[in-house]
Formats: sequence, C-alpha cells, structure tokens
Amino acid sequence: MLQSVTADDAAARYSAEEKAIRVDLAAAYRLVAHFHWDDLVFTHITARVPGPEHHFLINPYGMMFDEITASSLVKIDMQGNKVEDNPWPVNPAGFTIHSAIHGARHDVQCVLHTHTLNGVAVSAQKRGIMPLSQQSIFVLQNLAYHDYEGVALREDEKPRLVADMGKKSFLMLRNHGLLTVGRSVAEAFQLMYTFEATCAIQVRALAGGGELIPIAQSIIDTAMEQARMVSNNQGPHLLVWPGLVRRLDRIDPSFRN
Repeated sequence: MLQSVTADDAAARYSAEEKAIRVDLAAAYRLVAHFHWDDLVFTHITARVPGPEHHFLINPYGMMFDEITASSLVKIDMQGNKVEDNPWPVNPAGFTIHSAIHGARHDVQCVLHTHTLNGVAVSAQKRGIMPLSQQSIFVLQNLAYHDYEGVALREDEKPRLVADMGKKSFLMLRNHGLLTVGRSVAEAFQLMYTFEATCAIQVRALAGGGELIPIAQSIIDTAMEQARMVSNNQGPHLLVWPGLVRRLDRIDPSFRN
C-alpha cells in the first residue's frame, strides 16, 4: 500500500529546507516518468539533504516513478542505510554510483541517472556524442565517459568512476546510460533533458542514412557563453523548472504530499 501523507503532515515532519528538496526531487521523479525516461524501478535520482549528517534522499525501491511523493522518499546515509522509519526498501546497489559522486563532488546536490533507449543506444556507439545538433554543443563542452564494468555493485569501481567524471556535469556510462549532476534538482533535470534530446537526435540522424554535417569545434567552445546569453544570464534551469512544476500541478499535484 502507498503511504497517504498530506502536505501538512510532511511539513510537520521535515525542516523547510528538507521539505523543499523533497518536493523538487519528487517532482523530478514524476517528470522522468512523464517524459518516459524511467526504466520501471531500476534507476535513481538522489539529492543531498542540508545539514552536517551527510544524508541523502532516494526513491523507495519498488515504487513506480509516477507514484513517488515528497514524504515517500527514503533518507539514507553514505552507505545506503536507512536513517529514518520508512516502510519501503532501498536498493543499496542503486546508490553505488550516486554515493561515489556525492562523496567526491561536494558542489553537487543532485545526481540523476537514466537508462533510456536513446541514451543507452548512443552509449554503445564508439564515438559517443557527436556534434550534430544545437543541443549537443552544450553537452560536449562538459562531458565525460566511464567504461562499462558490469552492474554497478562493486566498491572498487568508485575511484575509477570519480576520476573519469572529474568536474564535468554530463557523464556517459558506456553501454549503460546517462548521468547528470547539478547544484540543484532543477539543474540536474534540465541538463538531463538536454542530454537525452542530444541522444535522440543523434539516433535519428544516423538512422536517416544521409551525410551528416558536424558542428565546428570553434562553436562548441563558446557553448557556455551562448547558454548564458540565451538564458538572460541565468541558468537555463531557473527558466524552465517553475513551468515544469506547474505542469505537474495541473496533471497531479500529489507529488507534493
């Protein structure tokens, strides 16, 4: 049975800061389902909880992404252990990649990982992301790759993953999928939207069979400045996230509970 918790109940249980992050993270899970990026229950989005305890929020393992609410998110420690009462289990293996990144990247609040068909398809292509679209230039300016080592279960993979990612915001997990990080849930989600669109366009462009026109490196090198200009010197996520949340409120506002 899904928990039935009202927004007032949740507000009483959590600090205002934690409540806000829970709502944003629940919204991200709902949006992943809305855009059909979910892989049943087998990917994760995590967010750092404010405070000195180094706690994180993750999805209840077995709950579909379009069911997740702010209060159903599970609070865990760096080892993936639950630190508060919650009837839902956690997939500790699912936190392996996330804990590695959270542990190394203290500038990151949110880690978002997907197994989309487009993302996995491009991750299996030797060239990886190709400079074929406007979307791709923003990814290529800030992209890292990590080779496939099997299902991410082993602790000894963490240092290699962290070293491969460095300070980048986009990570292509070869033969596996896509990952973005952000200083907020909103930023990680907006970056994933761009990453996924880049992969979808590339798959379609290659399937078309015609000669492709690559974008010049000189244009890619100015991508960050172009992004600042087009977003009025704001991060693009600050422009799109409020509208995405309003869309969810129109569809089903229960993610806030």
